[in-house]
Amino acid sequence: MNLESVLEKINFQLLGLSNRVLNHAETLILRGIWENETYQEIADRGGYSAGYLTNVVAPELCRKLSEMTGQKVTKKNCRFLLESYLSAAASKNLPLVVDEMKETGGKNHDYAYPSGAIPLESGFYIERSQQEGKAYNEIERAGALIRIKAPQTMGKTSLLLRILAHGERLGYKTVSLNLQQIDSDILTNLNRFLRWLCVNISYHLNIENKLDEYWDEDIGSKLSCTVYMRYVLDQIEAPLVLALDEVQCVFEYPVIAKDFFPLLRSWYEEGKRNEVWKQLRTIVVHSTEIYVPLQLTQSPFNVGLPIQLEMFTPKQVLLLAQRYGIQISEGEVNKLMEFLGGHPFLVHLALYHWAIGQTSLQELLETGSSGRGIYDNYLQRHWGVLEGQPQLLDTLQQVLASGEPLTVDRFIAYKLTSMGLVKGNAQEISPSCELYRQYFQTI
Repeated sequence: MNLESVLEKINFQLLGLSNRVLNHAETLILRGIWENETYQEIADRGGYSAGYLTNVVAPELCRKLSEMTGQKVTKKNCRFLLESYLSAAASKNLPLVVDEMKETGGKNHDYAYPSGAIPLESGFYIERSQQEGKAYNEIERAGALIRIKAPQTMGKTSLLLRILAHGERLGYKTVSLNLQQIDSDILTNLNRFLRWLCVNISYHLNIENKLDEYWDEDIGSKLSCTVYMRYVLDQIEAPLVLALDEVQCVFEYPVIAKDFFPLLRSWYEEGKRNEVWKQLRTIVVHSTEIYVPLQLTQSPFNVGLPIQLEMFTPKQVLLLAQRYGIQISEGEVNKLMEFLGGHPFLVHLALYHWAIGQTSLQELLETGSSGRGIYDNYLQRHWGVLEGQPQLLDTLQQVLASGEPLTVDRFIAYKLTSMGLVKGNAQEISPSCELYRQYFQTI
């Protein structure tokens, strides 16, 4: 039986059972099983550790497949059971979920509206397999630092959730802090900011708060924070993954940024030589280029593993459409790509409305930028930001009117890039997609 057909049917069956679809590592194992490979051979080909595939991925894969087939699945019997299960369903004309979805266009499913991070159990998360694999491997390294960068609503937090879940499967402790939740007055005082950081880490780890015992004004807030983090690492008997989401919030407070980011870099450097600090793995997530002036040896943004999230490829758009049960042609995928630029959230929203029968591709192309289509609320939010900052709006309209990338002020480029409205480097930018061009040129 053709493996690609098997994978497609398995994924739709898992969706029907309210399970998430196969991830990259699970798919890799199945391909290896079809090729009669050992776990070591599969790991070498995919860039994973053999222990991770054997002890973490494979048991979960077998559990899901056992639930689907109603029989105990192992590596040895996996291919036989899957082929038998799918062949029996086909010969007896049993209603596989994939067939039901193709017949109904997915409209018999109660899909969740796309909003915010995609839950771990969701089948609608589209893997960026190389990036996930690199991140999973990196987080296992002592003292690791991972930097995830992409504009808003590109999937940064969804990826972060999966890296943290991987760490938890390995027995690591995890703490995830969203810096958008910090009160603005705290972001004007380094001492208060670092105390906020330490208190929150203690709280998430359920460690006794001894901040006042370790905080010493005579040695300063940065060293006090470092001493307290050492106390935290001593209290836990496992590596700690510290995730800092929406870090760009700090960029706009130079009084904090000029000291906090060098502090993160110093912890990373300590992890190269100190056994306690090797327990710390840090993930920094941000939506823009760094415009805070930092010395090369003091910046955490030029070390560790960089992960830049890109727009969806046509293949990824097709995969997401299939998970919604939508039969879509190559030409339709290309039209969707041209209009939305492959932006993950915009594509997801389009396919959601298509799957539930509330729009068609033609209607999307005709009304998407009109202010009365499915993107109305999304575009209005961007308009609200631009309306309050006329310089941003003026610059964006110049970029939209230009037929080629435009050189603009670095700070304005940073703002527009973080909103996802433009793409490019720190200063030379162009529109992200046709949707934005049409909408913002008409207002």
